Amino acid sequence: MIQWQDLHHSELTVPALYALLQLRCEVFVVEQTCPYQDIDGDDLVGENRHILGWRDNQLVAYARILKSDDDFSPVVIGRVIISPLARGEKLGYALMEQTLRSCQNHWPNKALYLGAQAHLQAFYGHFGFIPVTEIYDEDGIPHVGMAKEEQQA
Repeated sequence: MIQWQDLHHSELTVPALYALLQLRCEVFVVEQTCPYQDIDGDDLVGENRHILGWRDNQLVAYARILKSDDDFSPVVIGRVIISPLARGEKLGYALMEQTLRSCQNHWPNKALYLGAQAHLQAFYGHFGFIPVTEIYDEDGIPHVGMAKEEQQA
């Protein structure tokens, strides 16, 4: 059973912040052998939110939602991640459902955007995202920009 949290950055505890940074580093930097600056200054600002999925006090699913101060910019979903301990359980679908629910609750009429690893286009397509860029290289990994039109309240 997964316990979900949808937290404004000001609600993150130190242990929760540590766990999410540790999971992001474990997968995005170490597992994917992609040295990049994960701690980018966006985790603890503005209206940004964090979706955390816990099982047995272990963080197994996470996504970050960035809300720009610019009213015309889309809400950006990123850092979507499933722990190696929980892969193969279709948990990514539950994580995206939680993330989209948060976007709907907090910014109901905003367009959504994400920079997806190119091999995950079909996964994000399941949620209504469509490619809006050509495939591009980000830190040595093929990505594609994907967008979802405004949510209907």
